[in-house]
Amino acid sequence: MNLYINRERLSQAKMLEWLRCDLPLNEMVTVYQFDGNSLYSHDIYCALIPNDQIERTLSNSSWDLSHGQGLPGAMVHHFGDDADATYLRFGNDGGIEPLVIDREFYGIHEDYKEISEEFRLFHSLYQDRKQDHYLKIDDDGNEHLVGIVEPTRVRVRLKEILQLLAIKEMHLSIQFDCREQSENTLEELGLVEGGSDQRDGLSCWSLCYGDLGGIGSHRAFSRLLGVRLIEPLPKSKSGFWGFADEPTKRYVDFIIGVNKNGDNVEYTSNPDALANYFGANPGAPHDLTAVSFRKEVLDKYYHQPGKYFISDGILKCGRLWSMELDNHHDDKVCTWLKDLGSSLSYEEQLHWRAHNISPDGGVSQTYLKRQILGQSTDSDRPEHLFRQRYHDLVKSCNEYLGWQLLLPLDADDEHHFQCVRISATDEQRDFDELVLGLTKILIDSLNEKQLKSLIPPDQYDDLTGSISRLEAALSARGVTDAGDHITFLRNLQNLRSASAAHRKGKKYRKITTEFGVDSHTLRTVFAEILLNALVLLDYLVGVVKSDQLSEAAPDSSEGTT
Repeated sequence: MNLYINRERLSQAKMLEWLRCDLPLNEMVTVYQFDGNSLYSHDIYCALIPNDQIERTLSNSSWDLSHGQGLPGAMVHHFGDDADATYLRFGNDGGIEPLVIDREFYGIHEDYKEISEEFRLFHSLYQDRKQDHYLKIDDDGNEHLVGIVEPTRVRVRLKEILQLLAIKEMHLSIQFDCREQSENTLEELGLVEGGSDQRDGLSCWSLCYGDLGGIGSHRAFSRLLGVRLIEPLPKSKSGFWGFADEPTKRYVDFIIGVNKNGDNVEYTSNPDALANYFGANPGAPHDLTAVSFRKEVLDKYYHQPGKYFISDGILKCGRLWSMELDNHHDDKVCTWLKDLGSSLSYEEQLHWRAHNISPDGGVSQTYLKRQILGQSTDSDRPEHLFRQRYHDLVKSCNEYLGWQLLLPLDADDEHHFQCVRISATDEQRDFDELVLGLTKILIDSLNEKQLKSLIPPDQYDDLTGSISRLEAALSARGVTDAGDHITFLRNLQNLRSASAAHRKGKKYRKITTEFGVDSHTLRTVFAEILLNALVLLDYLVGVVKSDQLSEAAPDSSEGTT
C-alpha cells in the first residue's frame, strides 16, 4: 500500500466529509456499528440528547453514552450514615437516552442489539423476525422499511428518528470513534503528531495522529473521535396525533359519463363537492353516481391476499380501510363516486383511475337492491357462491359428522381459497393458478384418514389417491349417484397435473379437450369448472345431511374445526 493511500486513510477524509453533508430524510442512517480488522476499527453509537444540553454536548469531542449504557440503574446519595437511592430509567440523571441497546447475557445466551422500545411503539413497527427488519405500515397498508438490525451494524431511517425526537424535544447524537493504522511512520506519511477539538455547527470532533514507535507491526495511527447532532423535525411534521398538522386530503377526478361529442366527462370524488339527497351542492353530480372500472383493477389486491381481502361486495385492507363495491359483473367493477373519495387515499385513487372506463350499463341488480332499495340479496356470482357453499359444507360436517370431509387449508395455502374467482383476463398463468388452487381445496384437502374408516379394510390397500378413496367411501355407505362428481374431480386433477404441475404437452392438450379449451376462452372454461365445483359442494352437503356417512366412528384428533 503506497504512502499516498496510507496518508489519505489516516486523514479520515471520508468520515470528515460525512460530518458536513446533509442527510436525506429517507436515508437509512447507521446508528450502531462496531467492526474492524488489523488496519482499522469503526465504532458508531447514537444517543438522544435533550435540546437544553446541546451546548454541553458540543463543548468537547467525548461521548455522552457508551455501548452497554442506557440501561436502568440507580444513583445513591450518602448523608452521613444514611443513603438515599434514586431509580434512573436510563442509568443517568441527565436525560440522555439510547436508541440502540446492547443486550448481553453473560455468555449463557447469545447477545443481540435491540432498537429502543419507545421508538418501535411510537411508530407501531412490525418486526420481521426472520430478517430482523422493522416495517412501518402506512394508512394505505403499504410497508416501509424503517430499521435493519445486523450483527455488527444497525441502520434506522432518519425521518422516523427525527419524528420521535420532535415530540421528545431532543436531538440525535451520532457518536463516532474511528481508528486507522499504518506500517509507515508519521514522518514517512508527512503527518504531525497531536490534534485538537474542532467544532463546525452541530458537529464536534478531534482528529489526532500518533506513532506507536515500533510497538507491534503498525506504527502511525489516527483517531477520529466526536459527535454529530441532528436537530428534530418540527412537531407539526411528527406524524403524531395531537401534534402534527392535519394533512390536506387530495381527490382524483373520475370518468362519470360521456358528452354529446363523445368525450369523457370527469368530476372530483370529493364527497363534500357532490350533490346528495339532503340538498348539498345543487347542480353537481350526485354522490351515488356509478363509476366503472376494468375488472383488472382488483388484480392488485388478489395478488396480495395476506394484506387485502375481497368478498361479495367489499374490498378490505386489513383493518385499515374498506370500500363497498359492485363486483357482480363479468367484465367490470363499479362503485359510487363518493366512496372512491371517502374510502380511498389519493395514492389508492390513482390506482383506480388508471383502470377507469366510461360507464356502460350501470350497476348490477344485486348492488342496486342492496345499496338503494336496502334489500338483503344474495350474489349470483360463482366465486361468491363457492365460498358460501364451502362454508355450508363445513357447517354441515360439524353438525352431522363431527369431522370435516375437506380438511381446513394450512395457513400457507389459505390464499388459494381467498383468490377463487373468474379472472379478469385470459392469461394462462392466472388460469393455471386458479386450477391449482381449486384442486388443493377440493382434492388435496379430502380427509383420507376419516374416509379410510368408511371403507372395508380389504378394499383400502388397493386404492390409490384421495379421489378413489372418496369414491370407495361413498360406495361403501350406499351412495350410488356420485359418478359425475367423481369424474369431474378426476378431470380437474388431470388438468392440474398436465398444466400447473408439469410442462404442458400431449397430456395437457388431451385433458383440455374435456374442458373445451380449444373452443372457449380460459375465463369461460374456468367459469364452467367453478359451476361444476358448486354442484359438487351442494351434492356433498346433501350426502352429509343424509346421515349416510355418520355411522363411522370419527377420529376427533384430525379434521375437526
